[in-house]
Amino acid sequence: MGWARWMVQAVRGRVEGSRPRPGRVVEAAAPRRWREYPADGLTPGELSRILRAADEGSAEQALALFEQMEEKDAHLHAVAQIRRLALTGLSWRILSAAEVREGVDPAAAEEAAAYCREVLSDIEGLDAALQHLSLAIGRNIAVAENVWEPTGGELRLVDVVPVPFDRLAFDGRGRLRILTRREPVTGETLPAGKLVVHCPHAVSGHPMRGGLLRATAMAYLGKHYALKDWMVYTEVFGMPVRVARYEPSATPEEKRELLRMVESLGGDAAAIVSKAVELEFIEAGQGKAPPPYEHLCNFFNRELSKAWLGGTLTVEALSGEAGNFATTPQVHNEVRLDIRQDDIAREARTVRRDVLAPLARYRFGPGVPVPFFRRVLEPPRDLRALAAVLDTAVNELRMRVPLAWAHQALGVPEAARGEAVLTGRT
Repeated sequence: MGWARWMVQAVRGRVEGSRPRPGRVVEAAAPRRWREYPADGLTPGELSRILRAADEGSAEQALALFEQMEEKDAHLHAVAQIRRLALTGLSWRILSAAEVREGVDPAAAEEAAAYCREVLSDIEGLDAALQHLSLAIGRNIAVAENVWEPTGGELRLVDVVPVPFDRLAFDGRGRLRILTRREPVTGETLPAGKLVVHCPHAVSGHPMRGGLLRATAMAYLGKHYALKDWMVYTEVFGMPVRVARYEPSATPEEKRELLRMVESLGGDAAAIVSKAVELEFIEAGQGKAPPPYEHLCNFFNRELSKAWLGGTLTVEALSGEAGNFATTPQVHNEVRLDIRQDDIAREARTVRRDVLAPLARYRFGPGVPVPFFRRVLEPPRDLRALAAVLDTAVNELRMRVPLAWAHQALGVPEAARGEAVLTGRT
């Protein structure tokens, strides 16, 4: 009977053109591909070439560059992590369509939401997949695969697996294709209900023309040019200049010997000097302005912070550059709230479209009210102020406040039956 039901659903799915393909499209044992390192020796001309190639459909080098940018720049990695964790650090829940929109059948909506909650709660890798999708904030695209398997007489979603970035390709029109064992060069088109494609900041409809890593690539490059010059300056001018003076009557052989002696001071810091030789050490940078490299690096760091976090004050406060209270994280959020809210809304649309919609429609049919994915926003509370509000609400306004909610809001666990409890003042 169970298999008969599954066959009926399979036929219905084929008719509707929405039946997901069982198993995995992106095989775990993928052909090994050599990793590219386009950030090594990167120049403005090479950066422009890589981004133009991505616009034309060859995104492999651009995606490899974006990965290396975060690996090589500690500040960029830090602000990118702050931005992503502001999203993925929140818990999530599934709301029925009746809770969000009017005119929806509450019973059907709650049945679909309950089924989606049940299925997603059994997927251990879902949070890891959501973290992978959050990488699209920088790269503007991240893909995960819905893995369906026949279970209990029905085709059931059993896993959501991240798709590596080196498996992504685009055709001439900017449409995504997946490199598989069967199609390792041109890739396959997207099977219905199989892929979760998060593309939050596409410009002109092309997935590779957006993303914060592309927007900050020039700042990254400028900073690393400054760092390279800074290291050269430190090596050459950071040590004192050694000057040895010789008499006009010195022979060429004596001059060569004197030069070898001065050069040995650089590595050995020891030498035998004749009394006839005048040796002087001149400290580098005396009476001159400091080199501009540190200021350049700080300027580019501020540009990165503004692009990723919406401001620089939080990063400056954490780094000690500004120490007054007005620049502490208590006043300026680590990620501007409007930016975080936008990330939440874009993620919710992707998960609802590519996970919840096929999950609910395949089980209940095309007319089912699709549930909504929501991150749980719990603003920090002043417990003293909350206790004062509860006191006013209960004792003066005589409001009926649920006891369980009060325990949860105050962070006080409920006592078990027979458990010893604190007694207040009589």
